[in-house]
Amino acid sequence: MATLAILFVVVLLINLMPAFAPPTWMAMSWMGFNVPEGKPFVFALVAAGAATLGRLILATFARTLVRGHLMRESDRQNIDVARAWLAQRKRLTVSAFFLYSLSPFPSNYLFIAYGLSGLPLRNIGAAFFVGRTASYTIWAYLGRFVSERIDPETQFEGGYLSAYFVITQLVLLLLVYAMTKLDWKALVDERKLRWRRSIKPAGRPEHNRAARR
Repeated sequence: MATLAILFVVVLLINLMPAFAPPTWMAMSWMGFNVPEGKPFVFALVAAGAATLGRLILATFARTLVRGHLMRESDRQNIDVARAWLAQRKRLTVSAFFLYSLSPFPSNYLFIAYGLSGLPLRNIGAAFFVGRTASYTIWAYLGRFVSERIDPETQFEGGYLSAYFVITQLVLLLLVYAMTKLDWKALVDERKLRWRRSIKPAGRPEHNRAARR
């Protein structure tokens, strides 16, 4: 029970990190390797629950703080075009989250981007939980499989903060920023990919005349 509690807390903290978080599948492989007597499916259920909770909190944070307070109104209106497009394709969105959750790729930026849309999180959370349960079960079994064939004292070199990891995290971070600057109306209506032009608010005439004086 203590092992499961520690696993839940560790995975939750990992999935609360908005960037540069170690992948959860590494924790699942570690569990399978170092606790071979445990049940991989139980580990996967606990980890998937923690991962889903962490990602939903992260998406809520993006929706309430970033979209609600830090984002400009023009950026919100631009993203609302994508929001309307996604709202009409709920099954496609849920299926995309499920398929993505089966992969070992980081999902923090995906949830941040979805949170910025302001759409409900319940359905994608359920799809993410099911997919992560399946993928984490596989990683836990792989870890146990390796532990039965490799000396437990073996030390594996390297860490997750490799140059490749750092570069991919920076690229994904830039993609989230680019999502807010992409002209979604042009993409949805005209199938054209282009940046949205920033519109400077016009100053008040009386204010401008006072400034000249």
